[in-house]
Amino acid sequence: MSVANRSRKETRYREVRAIVGFPNAPTIEHFVQDRHRQAAIMGPYGSAKTSGVLQRMRMHMVEQAPNSQGIRPTRWLATRTTYKELTSTTMRDTESLFQGLGRMKLGSGMEPPHFDFAWANPDGTESRGQIMFIALDRVEDAIASIAGLKLTGAWVNEASNTPKAVIDTISKRVGRYPLPTEGGVKWTWKGILLDTNAMDEDHWYFKLAEEQKPRGWVFFRQPGALIEHPGEGLNGKSKWTINPLAENLANVGEDYYLDGLEGIDDDWIRVKLANEYGFTVDGKPVHPEYVDSVHCAREEIPPMDGPIYLGQDYGRTPATVVVQRDPVQGRYFAIDEFCSDGISAQSYAPELKLWLDRRYPGLRIAGGWGDPAGGAGNQTTDITPIQVMEEHGIPVESAPSNRPLLRRGAVSGPLRRNCMDGRPALLISPRCKMLRKGLMGGFSYRRMRLSGEHYTDEPDKNEYSHICEALEYALLGMGESTAPRSVDWRSEDVPQYAIQ
Repeated sequence: MSVANRSRKETRYREVRAIVGFPNAPTIEHFVQDRHRQAAIMGPYGSAKTSGVLQRMRMHMVEQAPNSQGIRPTRWLATRTTYKELTSTTMRDTESLFQGLGRMKLGSGMEPPHFDFAWANPDGTESRGQIMFIALDRVEDAIASIAGLKLTGAWVNEASNTPKAVIDTISKRVGRYPLPTEGGVKWTWKGILLDTNAMDEDHWYFKLAEEQKPRGWVFFRQPGALIEHPGEGLNGKSKWTINPLAENLANVGEDYYLDGLEGIDDDWIRVKLANEYGFTVDGKPVHPEYVDSVHCAREEIPPMDGPIYLGQDYGRTPATVVVQRDPVQGRYFAIDEFCSDGISAQSYAPELKLWLDRRYPGLRIAGGWGDPAGGAGNQTTDITPIQVMEEHGIPVESAPSNRPLLRRGAVSGPLRRNCMDGRPALLISPRCKMLRKGLMGGFSYRRMRLSGEHYTDEPDKNEYSHICEALEYALLGMGESTAPRSVDWRSEDVPQYAIQ
């Protein structure tokens, strides 16, 4: 770039910056100045992430090269999880920052809502274009709509709630506008801008930002708004204080973060306000006795030289948990898990057998229990999931009971109980990631949309419920709760099965 061109670009940057303005936030400042084609910013509530994205979008609108008519044309997409969130937050924020520079239209028929913008720049050119808004309520329909767009760039609002498939589809639609054949000028910048709160470590964003670090991507992480002081709060909870490095604090105020913390779960605060990766839920945990810092071992639990027991749940998302028991202390160890999605028992059983053979060669399966419904066939076949397991050398039988209270008690009992050494009677290995998240609240009663604290009578069936119910079946079969025992884990007469 020549000195003259660089000077003109810097002058234009200063002019637009003066118009738009920046929060007192160094991370956002760097984000807006960045020019990577995929740029993401993660921060706590109230940190002005949305403002930063919109400011950067406006910068790109001004920096786009003009065509022969002096127009700087760009076309954008903005997405949000639901239509309600899209209209109440994303579109409203856009209108606020672009106030007086365009007009919002709600769309009709097949036409999505869109904001048509236009303004004159100090150099005599005009920035002109459109921002289209698409909600992701129905992901497949949204992807189909996005697949037909020609875009300069896109804004993914709240990326933590956005499927990776949507990001992948958008990546192939940016850089399609403008083209030299459509106005005599090519795009100057193309790409995707993302903002998000923190999320779970299994999320695609975490894998990209912290592990894969793909070329062409850049990830900005704002300081958390709060600092944790573990165990210094009421009832053993954490105490939280303002982080002096928090961004946008001058605008929202310290009370925004500190008011009402006593009634909020520490895990939620870590993710939403302290900007730490973690797991949060909105429902009522099925097993509230579980405390991850107490019941999860600090290191992976190695298998003991003794038998293993299996708990299983079937359906199209079968799951298996591997359990052992210390004959001295009587403590249960959930040492491993095997989960799947969208697979039949006929396909799951051989994969499970292969996994067990590789992971625990030579260890004996002393017993296995699963959903009693697994002993029944269906309308298309008489063979049952239990029979399928047995055909592949995996011993399993129906759990002694399928009564919810008995199953819940089989897990809640050892969670509440301590052994002679003072440690819990049930420990979970860090290897059991889905089980841990389920016990932390992923397996939960859904909050109902009513005033007050109202929850569904039955837990939600989701990706966490299956492995948690598998643990319930295993411990029920091993003698927990008041249900009749299928076998006695202490008996020498328990049939032994060698894993080859």
